[in-house]
Amino acid sequence: MPEGFLLGYARVSTPAQDLAGQRDRLRAAGAARVFEDVVSGRAERRPGLAALLDHARPGDAVAVVRLDRLGRSLRELLEIVEDLRARGVGLKSLEEAIDTSSAAGELVFHVFGALAQFERRLIAERTRDGLAAARARGARPGRPPLDREKLAAALALVAAGMSPARAARQVGMGRSTLYRELARRDRRDGRAGSEGRA
Repeated sequence: MPEGFLLGYARVSTPAQDLAGQRDRLRAAGAARVFEDVVSGRAERRPGLAALLDHARPGDAVAVVRLDRLGRSLRELLEIVEDLRARGVGLKSLEEAIDTSSAAGELVFHVFGALAQFERRLIAERTRDGLAAARARGARPGRPPLDREKLAAALALVAAGMSPARAARQVGMGRSTLYRELARRDRRDGRAGSEGRA
């Protein structure tokens, strides 16, 4: 693997917390550049991490003070580590003393990969078991069947000038269900109109 740069990643959850400690440790470890995020671990978007992953090239390594700075959950951490490995980018965690550029560290990538596969199999098994248990109870997994009487009442209210959201609430059906049915009818009516003109 070609020799590359060490790229640091630091994250804190709130502006009240200070990134300086992580930044200093990463630079002391040799990080040529440190990417940063000030976002909660539950936040969907992390622009600093996205920029780091976009910037990293084969031969580079990503450094973090602790693994929990990189992934918000074990699943996400495993996904990021697997992505790094596939792209030829190393990983270094200062507190856990992980360095995949060493022979022993390379084993860590294989362990993470095995954990990711184990996690995927567990999820698949839980899903299958859940569906089997639901069928055994007589339940039919998936979207509940459409109540035709409620739909007819809601469509009549919409035809009379009521908004779809209010009509759905009035008859006790999901707003998205009514909008979906209205869109389906519009498409069907549009097809019927075009066939009539042909």
